[in-house]
Amino acid sequence: QVQPVESGGGSVQPGGSLRLSCAAEGLTFDRYAIGWFRQSPEKGREAVAGFTRGSTHYAQPFKDRFTIFVVNANNTAYLEMTNLKPDDTAMYYCAAHRRTAAYNFALGWDREEAYPYWGQGTQVTVSS
Repeated sequence: QVQPVESGGGSVQPGGSLRLSCAAEGLTFDRYAIGWFRQSPEKGREAVAGFTRGSTHYAQPFKDRFTIFVVNANNTAYLEMTNLKPDDTAMYYCAAHRRTAAYNFALGWDREEAYPYWGQGTQVTVSS
């Protein structure tokens, strides 16, 4: 079991960038896949990006502006966000999925129910 902890949120002007981090003791990426989600009052919770052992996945609205990657040496996953817009204002969550042969993560990376382990979230606010 892992407990993800997000960091790196904050306030930024439109067009700015932020890098969110997700760390947890025992969060090794040979065992776990990672998903980033966000939640706002206007849109509810939506999937942003997913990573599993060298494979990345993005929801269409974020493909050109966001990048998910991991650093194995420090058991940390990241979400690099560029050209931020006011619509990107939300609480961002990192979630972990224990990889199994039975689950096709490529097809189901964006399903909340695939992730038993969730962080508390980090707030991102984009405004001028």
